[in-house]
Amino acid sequence: MLTSKEQKRVADEISNSSNVIGKGTVLEGNVETYGNIRIEGKVLGSIKSKSKIALGHSSHVEGNIIAQNADIEGEVKGKLEISELLVLKATAKIHGDIITGKLVVEPGAAFNGSCKMGAVIKDIKIGENGMHALRPEAQAN
Repeated sequence: MLTSKEQKRVADEISNSSNVIGKGTVLEGNVETYGNIRIEGKVLGSIKSKSKIALGHSSHVEGNIIAQNADIEGEVKGKLEISELLVLKATAKIHGDIITGKLVVEPGAAFNGSCKMGAVIKDIKIGENGMHALRPEAQAN
């Protein structure tokens, strides 16, 4: 049995891991990770990370994104739920709604959808039933 100190160390290792989906790669299906993920290719499905998602200039995502932080340079067709900071770089193209704690939009970024800002996402859960973000109003039930 792991002690709480060992459990924290294992959780820190998982959270600090990095994943890359390279340019020219096409992935069909949902991606869930506790660590950071960088995407340069195409993902046809939802992406969830307890850490940071970085979408490079050549990236294309058709699905929802849930994360703690995100930097986006590519194109997203879907809903973004970012609990802390979302940065839309100058080359970003977003077709969908945004829910985030803080938003930075560089000149040139394109965003078509609604936006809600503030402390709206309390926690990100990854589990057997798939991925979802918990909002304070959902936890009251």
